[in-house]
Amino acid sequence: MFEGFEKKKIQLDDVAINYVVAGEGPPVLLLHGFPQNLAMWAQIAPKLAEDYTVICADLRGYGDSDKPKASEDNSNYSFRAMANDNVAVMKNEGFDQFHVIGHDRGGRTAHRMALDHEDKVLSLAVLDIVPTHAMFTETNNKISGAYWHWYFLSQAEPFPEKLIGNDPDFFYETCLLGWGATKVEDFNQEQLADYRRCWRDAEMIHGSCADYRAAATIDLAQDEVDRSKKVTCPTLVFYGENGTMAECFDLPAKWRERCGSIETASLPGGHFFVDEFPERTTEILSDFLQKQNFG
Repeated sequence: MFEGFEKKKIQLDDVAINYVVAGEGPPVLLLHGFPQNLAMWAQIAPKLAEDYTVICADLRGYGDSDKPKASEDNSNYSFRAMANDNVAVMKNEGFDQFHVIGHDRGGRTAHRMALDHEDKVLSLAVLDIVPTHAMFTETNNKISGAYWHWYFLSQAEPFPEKLIGNDPDFFYETCLLGWGATKVEDFNQEQLADYRRCWRDAEMIHGSCADYRAAATIDLAQDEVDRSKKVTCPTLVFYGENGTMAECFDLPAKWRERCGSIETASLPGGHFFVDEFPERTTEILSDFLQKQNFG
């Protein structure tokens, strides 16, 4: 995977962040979601790298980035911490401004980055999510039933870690298949093997739980403070038409509340439409980026 990409790792104050980079041109940061790693971009990043400098990073707690023990207040797994990690990654590559595309947890990290570092984020693409605040405060039986893992993973340690650790493949693959319209055979098998390699690590199991504990505590508190603050850069709201998120929310409406300017796109897949339709995903992302860079 990622032929022609250089693998790198940057040591920050408390973690080392793993990433790959290739290409020339305007910088684009790609951030994965739960329960994946940067391998999710393996069929998309090389095509984008024909026109852009593309960086794919593992979020802290995932992939081959460090997976520290969660702090008492969960702050070292907050989206703010993850956003700061990746601003540092981009600075390490010589970029003070860049485009950011994030799926799932990566999208939430990117949203926080656009709020905290609006001078650095040239454009934002959020893939198959609504704002974290809406997930917690606008829930109902359908949403909580579909996104049960938000409440399970945020339970106190070691309850979820112990149960997941008994059979990580069963747990995480249940998550991969549980949010609409995706089957095991829809995933590239090399990428799926890398997801399994990483989520079988007890430290990643802890990291993924810590991520959701932070969402339910410090992230929610920070989002409450910033409820009236809007993202100022151009934003793409991109989602799977047949996924649970689109069934439960009016995604464009939710993001219009939080962004000054949005455009929308969708594909006939579920939450993991990036894995299911990599070529069409790449085309839509390329079109959006081209508008920002070449008018």
